[in-house]
Amino acid sequence: MREKIKIEFKNTGFWYGSKQILFGVNLKIYPKKITALIGPSGCGKSTLIRCVNRMNDLIPIAKIDGRIIYNNEDIYGKNADIIELRKKIGMVFQKPNPFPMSIFDNVAYGLRIQNMKDKNIIKQIVRSSLEKADLWTEVKDCLNCSAFGLSGGQQQRLCIARALANDPDVILMDEPCSSLDPIATAKIEVLLKKIKREKTIIIVTHNMQQAKRISDYSCYLLNGKIIEYSKTEKMFINPRNKLTKDYLDGMFG
Repeated sequence: MREKIKIEFKNTGFWYGSKQILFGVNLKIYPKKITALIGPSGCGKSTLIRCVNRMNDLIPIAKIDGRIIYNNEDIYGKNADIIELRKKIGMVFQKPNPFPMSIFDNVAYGLRIQNMKDKNIIKQIVRSSLEKADLWTEVKDCLNCSAFGLSGGQQQRLCIARALANDPDVILMDEPCSSLDPIATAKIEVLLKKIKREKTIIIVTHNMQQAKRISDYSCYLLNGKIIEYSKTEKMFINPRNKLTKDYLDGMFG
């Protein structure tokens, strides 16, 4: 049976001023899968995922062409609702970035921004989100404590809980484990495998072993172009392109 497509890049190009970063990207992202974007620094991975929730709109000199289709609609079309788009497409950044407030208020933040008033519903969603982020048992007795008192790994799981609280359809992750130790990284990886049962995940990673462990699909970018895209197992066992093989073998990048 043919797989459904959640997000599709169609001949997408991107520029910062006169410098072109992405060239004719054609890529299909499948629902409830983890897609890893791999490639050397500066190849366009982070730029690519920031196109999906239109974060690059915040950069005055940014320009994009081509199309990005999400749930059968062009997210750069004239009728696109950016606020609704960002509700449905959450993001977790490279370094944990908890807000300077309590653990509870971090998770509840997005709900309050959306003018949710029912305190009982907020409490339920906060607990559910912390449970989904495998953090509830560690913080349930200190919900009113500052989020800055958590370890780095806990802070990153808190940021994941904060994203989950808005019930996104897609979660973008820009090297979410790069500043974490191996134990904290392993917890995040287990968590992502659970989350993908309900959510579509796109993750940027420099860690080839991480991509191999957790992703269903891998996309290798080089100099803003897709060199190879396939199921992860197939790419790592038998890459079609020599450039991919050289990168996976550590020949460059």
